[in-house]
Amino acid sequence: MTIFTSCKGQEKTNTSKDQNTPKSGPVVIRNFKAGSFAPDFDTTLVSQYIRSMFQDSKRNLWFGTIGEGVVRYDVKTLTYFSNPDGFNSNSVFAINEDKNGNLWFGTDQGVYKYDGKTFRNYNQKDGLSHIDISRKSILVDRSGAIWVGTHGGVFRYDPSADSNGGQSFSLFKQLPPINVAGIIEDSSGNIWFASSNKGVFRYDGKSITNIAEKEELGENYAGGIAQDKAGNMWFTMKNGICKYDGKTLTEYTAKDGLGGIEFWGIYIEQSGIIWVTTRGSTTRFDPSVPLPNPKAFTMFTVADGLNCCVQSMYQDRSGNMWWGTGQGLYRFDGKRFYQVKQNGPW
Repeated sequence: MTIFTSCKGQEKTNTSKDQNTPKSGPVVIRNFKAGSFAPDFDTTLVSQYIRSMFQDSKRNLWFGTIGEGVVRYDVKTLTYFSNPDGFNSNSVFAINEDKNGNLWFGTDQGVYKYDGKTFRNYNQKDGLSHIDISRKSILVDRSGAIWVGTHGGVFRYDPSADSNGGQSFSLFKQLPPINVAGIIEDSSGNIWFASSNKGVFRYDGKSITNIAEKEELGENYAGGIAQDKAGNMWFTMKNGICKYDGKTLTEYTAKDGLGGIEFWGIYIEQSGIIWVTTRGSTTRFDPSVPLPNPKAFTMFTVADGLNCCVQSMYQDRSGNMWWGTGQGLYRFDGKRFYQVKQNGPW
């Protein structure tokens, strides 16, 4: 158990967009301290469990943790926000930014909005009948609308109701009460919802289409849904991943070269490379290599520097790939993974 107690501290702000970290490492700002660590807890980590990652419009990186709130990295400082700042949540599963520059955090205690100064929590009283927000399940679509996926359905934010003192969130009733496993908007403006139990749903602005011809399609809890540059949709499944070209579903499993078992997450780089995380390994898949060909898949394990199960993946605006795990934060140098601690190497 981690217990937080207040201590003196002051937030510092840095507006630099330079992504080169000073040699001494960033200044760590934490206006709370954590006690009752497990004996083997490494206090030099950014955090032990990193469940979500995001880069905002100011190029700050945000890391959602378990037990240490949310962490902001702005090159010069590493700032921790938790209970004393009004962020009273232990698990942060989703992060996004709206068109006004507000940051939104999906947690196990509802949704938080951060305007750069204060945090505001939205929960049952605000219309979120389910406050357990799913991983990768806060979407700000191209119109600016905010979608929130939970373990009991999807909710939409109503800014007018919020400003007038009404209920800020309402259930999106066109969907069944699914356990959401990821939300994205595709290049055509369709909203996709991956569920852990009822397949995948597509919303075109008017109607819902359920795609569930494959058993356990969409099955995972790490946001297993992505779109490639060709417009294909990709989903994680119970025993692998699946590509949907709008007509046909094509499975890729261990027989094709994917490593590990219990498939969790999928992420597509700007280059088109697909990363797939599972229990025990992470696989790099180059879909441009015709199958069958073992060169299409590269499996990474503990021997390649990645020490623990991956819980989140993210590519920043500079093209750097980040991994959040149960053993802290990692980067990939093209061949191996290396751990990023509070003092770097960033």
